Amino acid sequence: MPAIDVVIHLSESECLAHYEGRYANVRTRSVDGRWVVFPAEALRRVVTREGVQGIFRLEFSDQGRFVSIQPLSKR
Repeated sequence: MPAIDVVIHLSESECLAHYEGRYANVRTRSVDGRWVVFPAEALRRVVTREGVQGIFRLEFSDQGRFVSIQPLSKR
């Protein structure tokens, strides 16, 4: 299953905007500099009171559909 590591820095208010559906996708950079877009609903699995901060591994199906998100480190 393809995976990519991304850096995410979203404040509590930015996460709320995604949660409320004002944004359907999240756009962020991978650790190797590529732009990555994935569904905003994925943040619900990793959001804390401080937002979403750190490096996360995104896994995708062979067809390119989002499957999972896992925290690798916090910053």
